[in-house]
Amino acid sequence: MAGVLAAAGLGMAPAARAQAPHIVMASTTSTEQSGLFTHLLPAFKAASGIEVRVVALGTGQALDMARRGDADVVFVHDQAAEEKFVADGFGLRRLPVMYNDFVVVGPRSDPLGLGGGDVLGALKKLAASPAAFVSRGDKSGTHAAELRYWKAAGIDLAATRPAGYKECGCGMGPALNMAASLNGHVLTDRGTWLSFKNRGELAVLVQGDARLFNQYGVMGVNPARHAHVKRALAQQFADWVVSPAGQAQIAGYKIGGEQLFFPNAGK
Repeated sequence: MAGVLAAAGLGMAPAARAQAPHIVMASTTSTEQSGLFTHLLPAFKAASGIEVRVVALGTGQALDMARRGDADVVFVHDQAAEEKFVADGFGLRRLPVMYNDFVVVGPRSDPLGLGGGDVLGALKKLAASPAAFVSRGDKSGTHAAELRYWKAAGIDLAATRPAGYKECGCGMGPALNMAASLNGHVLTDRGTWLSFKNRGELAVLVQGDARLFNQYGVMGVNPARHAHVKRALAQQFADWVVSPAGQAQIAGYKIGGEQLFFPNAGK
């Protein structure tokens, strides 16, 4: 009998493991490729017992995934799109979590003289030249920001695209790889840039412009739209990431001694 029970117990072990609580999070390539989640999510699991399974996409795609009910929680960085997601009834309350900034990287020699803190001036110079500029072209938060900057610089991409403008339809890492291979320019979040190894001759050229501020937010998917979503577990993650413990984990993530994200929950 003991042997039968032992065998039964062994047979039940995989099923028990399969029932461990988990949620699906739709998030951005920048949070994934910067290495933040490798640092952050084990701490959340240790505190809660909940596993977070990340699907890293552009922000627009992540929100679309959540609209279909294929995610329990969303962690992205396009505030206008996030607020619309909530207003349309797909998301619960949006909580600000952290920020970093965007930078424009390009050839270290800076042949166009872009260097400084004026992103609109830099884009005007790029538009007037044949120099390569890689756009993610993927409806991500970074792509949305890039389009805002071109528009603010008075450049109508729908009418006339700069000679060197190239859309990759890809995540931040591949876009940086493409820019490095072309020795061109690209808008990137600083976190992914700091974790990026294949820099070639690229360096940060434009930074410090207040327009380059990059805010991240988190929100659970509304069960009124999709009854199967794990609202309680998703809310545990949202509450933890804005708690002192979660915020301390974000502040503690550094590469080469440089902090990648700055917690600002409740601000």
